Amino acid sequence: MKNIITILVAAILFSCQNNAQNNEKQQKVINATPVEVPLQNGKAKAYFASGCFWCVEAVYESIKGVDEVINGYSGGHTENPTYPASNTGLTGHAEAIEVIYDPNVVSFSILVDAYFASQNPTQVNGQGPDRGSQYRSIIFYQNDAQKNIILEKKVALAKQLNAKIAAEVYPFQKFWVAEAYHQNYERLNPNNGYIRNVSIPRLKRFQAKFPKELLKEEH
Repeated sequence: MKNIITILVAAILFSCQNNAQNNEKQQKVINATPVEVPLQNGKAKAYFASGCFWCVEAVYESIKGVDEVINGYSGGHTENPTYPASNTGLTGHAEAIEVIYDPNVVSFSILVDAYFASQNPTQVNGQGPDRGSQYRSIIFYQNDAQKNIILEKKVALAKQLNAKIAAEVYPFQKFWVAEAYHQNYERLNPNNGYIRNVSIPRLKRFQAKFPKELLKEEH
Protein backbone atom coordinates (compact mmCIF):
# COMPACT_ATOMS: atom_id res chain seq x y z
CA MET A 1 0.00 0.00 0.00
CA LYS A 2 2.82 2.37 0.90
CA ASN A 3 4.45 1.65 -2.47
CA ILE A 4 1.21 2.51 -4.31
CA ILE A 5 0.87 5.79 -2.39
CA THR A 6 4.51 6.65 -3.09
CA ILE A 7 4.00 6.01 -6.82
CA LEU A 8 0.83 8.12 -6.90
CA VAL A 9 2.48 11.02 -5.07
CA ALA A 10 5.49 10.87 -7.41
CA ALA A 11 3.18 10.85 -10.45
CA ILE A 12 1.26 13.88 -9.16
CA LEU A 13 4.46 15.79 -8.42
CA PHE A 14 5.85 14.94 -11.86
CA SER A 15 2.64 16.10 -13.53
CA CYS A 16 2.62 19.37 -11.58
CA GLN A 17 6.26 20.00 -12.44
CA ASN A 18 5.59 19.36 -16.14
CA ASN A 19 2.56 21.67 -16.10
CA ALA A 20 4.58 24.42 -14.45
CA GLN A 21 7.36 24.05 -17.02
CA ASN A 22 4.89 24.08 -19.91
CA ASN A 23 3.15 27.17 -18.51
CA GLU A 24 6.50 28.94 -18.24
CA LYS A 25 7.38 28.02 -21.84
CA GLN A 26 3.95 29.16 -23.05
CA GLN A 27 4.31 32.49 -21.27
CA LYS A 28 7.54 33.09 -23.17
CA VAL A 29 5.64 32.53 -26.42
CA ILE A 30 2.97 35.05 -25.41
CA ASN A 31 5.56 37.67 -24.42
CA ALA A 32 7.91 37.14 -27.38
CA THR A 33 8.83 39.77 -29.95
CA PRO A 34 6.67 39.27 -33.04
CA VAL A 35 8.20 37.98 -36.25
CA GLU A 36 7.20 39.97 -39.34
CA VAL A 37 6.78 37.96 -42.53
CA PRO A 38 8.00 39.91 -45.59
CA LEU A 39 5.93 40.31 -48.74
CA GLN A 40 6.60 37.71 -51.41
CA ASN A 41 5.68 38.65 -54.99
CA GLY A 42 3.49 41.39 -53.53
CA LYS A 43 1.54 38.93 -51.36
CA ALA A 44 1.24 39.14 -47.56
CA LYS A 45 0.58 36.45 -44.96
CA ALA A 46 -1.66 36.49 -41.90
CA TYR A 47 -2.26 33.88 -39.22
CA PHE A 48 -5.41 32.92 -37.32
CA ALA A 49 -6.68 30.11 -35.08
CA SER A 50 -10.41 29.59 -34.67
CA GLY A 51 -11.40 26.01 -33.97
CA CYS A 52 -10.98 23.28 -36.58
CA PHE A 53 -8.70 24.48 -39.36
CA TRP A 54 -10.81 22.69 -41.99
CA CYS A 55 -13.60 25.17 -41.23
CA VAL A 56 -11.42 28.26 -41.10
CA GLU A 57 -9.62 27.37 -44.33
CA ALA A 58 -12.94 27.32 -46.21
CA VAL A 59 -14.01 30.66 -44.69
CA TYR A 60 -10.90 32.55 -45.79
CA GLU A 61 -10.75 30.94 -49.20
CA SER A 62 -14.17 32.49 -49.89
CA ILE A 63 -12.83 36.06 -49.47
CA LYS A 64 -11.75 38.20 -52.42
CA GLY A 65 -8.02 38.88 -52.45
CA VAL A 66 -7.12 35.64 -50.65
CA ASP A 67 -4.97 33.50 -52.94
CA GLU A 68 -4.39 30.49 -50.73
CA VAL A 69 -4.96 29.17 -47.23
CA ILE A 70 -2.69 26.58 -45.61
CA ASN A 71 -3.61 24.56 -42.54
CA GLY A 72 -1.14 24.06 -39.72
CA TYR A 73 -0.24 24.73 -36.10
CA SER A 74 0.92 27.84 -34.25
CA GLY A 75 1.03 29.49 -30.85
CA GLY A 76 2.79 26.72 -28.95
CA HIS A 77 6.11 26.06 -27.29
CA THR A 78 7.16 22.80 -29.00
CA GLU A 79 9.02 22.14 -32.22
CA ASN A 80 7.53 20.25 -35.18
CA PRO A 81 4.01 19.70 -33.81
CA THR A 82 1.87 17.00 -35.40
CA TYR A 83 -1.88 16.45 -35.43
CA PRO A 84 -1.79 13.67 -32.78
CA ALA A 85 0.58 15.69 -30.58
CA SER A 86 -1.40 18.92 -30.80
CA ASN A 87 -4.60 17.05 -29.95
CA THR A 88 -3.18 16.21 -26.53
CA GLY A 89 -3.22 19.93 -25.70
CA LEU A 90 0.32 19.60 -24.33
CA THR A 91 2.21 21.26 -27.18
CA GLY A 92 0.64 24.68 -26.60
CA HIS A 93 -0.24 24.91 -30.28
CA ALA A 94 -3.66 25.58 -31.75
CA GLU A 95 -4.92 24.48 -35.13
CA ALA A 96 -4.17 27.54 -37.25
CA ILE A 97 -4.18 28.80 -40.81
CA GLU A 98 -1.79 30.80 -42.94
CA VAL A 99 -3.66 33.21 -45.20
CA ILE A 100 -1.78 34.31 -48.32
CA TYR A 101 -3.44 37.44 -49.65
CA ASP A 102 -3.08 40.48 -51.87
CA PRO A 103 -2.98 43.56 -49.60
CA ASN A 104 -4.03 45.70 -52.57
CA VAL A 105 -7.34 43.82 -52.69
CA VAL A 106 -8.05 42.91 -49.08
CA SER A 107 -6.64 44.51 -45.94
CA PHE A 108 -5.51 42.89 -42.72
CA SER A 109 -8.33 44.81 -41.02
CA ILE A 110 -10.93 43.07 -43.21
CA LEU A 111 -9.34 39.70 -42.50
CA VAL A 112 -9.78 40.40 -38.78
CA ASP A 113 -13.42 41.35 -39.40
CA ALA A 114 -13.87 38.01 -41.18
CA TYR A 115 -12.24 36.26 -38.24
CA PHE A 116 -14.79 37.55 -35.73
CA ALA A 117 -17.71 37.19 -38.16
CA SER A 118 -16.98 33.51 -38.76
CA GLN A 119 -17.07 32.24 -35.18
CA ASN A 120 -18.71 32.39 -31.80
CA PRO A 121 -16.37 35.02 -30.35
CA THR A 122 -17.28 34.23 -26.75
CA GLN A 123 -16.59 30.48 -26.80
CA VAL A 124 -13.48 29.62 -24.79
CA ASN A 125 -11.13 26.82 -25.88
CA GLY A 126 -13.07 25.75 -28.94
CA GLN A 127 -15.62 26.41 -31.62
CA GLY A 128 -18.89 24.51 -31.84
CA PRO A 129 -18.34 20.82 -31.06
CA ASP A 130 -14.54 21.11 -31.12
CA ARG A 131 -13.30 21.57 -27.57
CA GLY A 132 -9.83 21.87 -26.09
CA SER A 133 -6.91 24.29 -26.04
CA GLN A 134 -5.84 23.05 -29.48
CA TYR A 135 -9.08 24.59 -30.81
CA ARG A 136 -8.82 27.89 -28.96
CA SER A 137 -9.13 31.22 -30.75
CA ILE A 138 -5.93 33.18 -31.37
CA ILE A 139 -5.18 36.15 -33.62
CA PHE A 140 -1.51 36.56 -34.40
CA TYR A 141 0.07 39.97 -35.02
CA GLN A 142 3.36 40.68 -36.77
CA ASN A 143 3.78 44.34 -35.79
CA ASP A 144 2.29 47.05 -33.61
CA ALA A 145 -0.05 48.26 -36.36
CA GLN A 146 -1.67 44.83 -36.63
CA LYS A 147 -1.81 44.48 -32.86
CA ASN A 148 -3.65 47.80 -32.54
CA ILE A 149 -6.16 46.79 -35.22
CA ILE A 150 -6.87 43.52 -33.42
CA LEU A 151 -7.22 45.09 -29.97
CA GLU A 152 -9.47 47.91 -31.19
CA LYS A 153 -11.83 45.47 -32.92
CA LYS A 154 -11.80 43.13 -29.94
CA VAL A 155 -12.73 45.96 -27.54
CA ALA A 156 -15.47 47.21 -29.88
CA LEU A 157 -16.96 43.73 -30.22
CA ALA A 158 -16.91 43.20 -26.46
CA LYS A 159 -18.89 46.41 -26.02
CA GLN A 160 -21.30 45.47 -28.79
CA LEU A 161 -22.00 42.02 -27.32
CA ASN A 162 -21.59 43.10 -23.70
CA ALA A 163 -19.49 39.98 -23.23
CA LYS A 164 -15.88 38.90 -22.90
CA ILE A 165 -14.23 38.00 -26.20
CA ALA A 166 -12.35 34.71 -26.00
CA ALA A 167 -9.79 35.33 -28.74
CA GLU A 168 -6.22 35.51 -27.46
CA VAL A 169 -3.77 37.92 -29.08
CA TYR A 170 -0.30 36.49 -29.69
CA PRO A 171 2.86 37.79 -31.32
CA PHE A 172 3.45 35.65 -34.40
CA GLN A 173 6.47 33.36 -34.07
CA LYS A 174 6.30 30.39 -36.41
CA PHE A 175 3.75 28.48 -38.45
CA TRP A 176 4.08 24.75 -38.85
CA VAL A 177 2.38 23.29 -41.94
CA ALA A 178 -0.02 20.44 -41.13
CA GLU A 179 -0.01 17.02 -42.70
CA ALA A 180 -0.90 16.85 -46.41
CA TYR A 181 -4.28 15.19 -45.85
CA HIS A 182 -5.48 18.26 -43.89
CA GLN A 183 -4.99 20.63 -46.83
CA ASN A 184 -8.06 21.67 -48.89
CA TYR A 185 -10.00 19.26 -46.73
CA GLU A 186 -13.50 20.65 -47.22
CA ARG A 187 -13.12 20.89 -50.99
CA LEU A 188 -11.70 17.38 -51.31
CA ASN A 189 -14.06 15.71 -48.83
CA PRO A 190 -17.52 17.26 -49.40
CA ASN A 191 -19.34 14.14 -48.24
CA ASN A 192 -17.49 13.79 -44.95
CA GLY A 193 -19.97 13.91 -42.05
CA TYR A 194 -18.11 16.63 -40.18
CA ILE A 195 -17.82 18.73 -43.32
CA ARG A 196 -21.53 18.40 -44.11
CA ASN A 197 -22.77 18.99 -40.57
CA VAL A 198 -20.26 21.45 -39.11
CA SER A 199 -17.89 23.01 -41.63
CA ILE A 200 -20.27 23.85 -44.49
CA PRO A 201 -22.97 25.30 -42.18
CA ARG A 202 -20.31 27.45 -40.49
CA LEU A 203 -19.16 28.72 -43.90
CA LYS A 204 -22.75 29.49 -44.96
CA ARG A 205 -23.45 31.40 -41.74
CA PHE A 206 -20.35 33.51 -42.33
CA GLN A 207 -21.20 34.22 -45.97
CA ALA A 208 -24.76 35.21 -45.04
CA LYS A 209 -23.61 38.04 -42.76
CA PHE A 210 -20.36 39.18 -44.40
CA PRO A 211 -20.52 41.94 -47.06
CA LYS A 212 -21.19 40.29 -50.42
CA GLU A 213 -18.79 42.61 -52.21
CA LEU A 214 -15.93 41.13 -50.16
CA LEU A 215 -16.74 37.54 -51.11
CA LYS A 216 -15.73 35.60 -54.18
CA GLU A 217 -18.50 34.58 -56.54
CA GLU A 218 -19.56 30.97 -56.10
CA HIS A 219 -19.31 28.75 -59.14
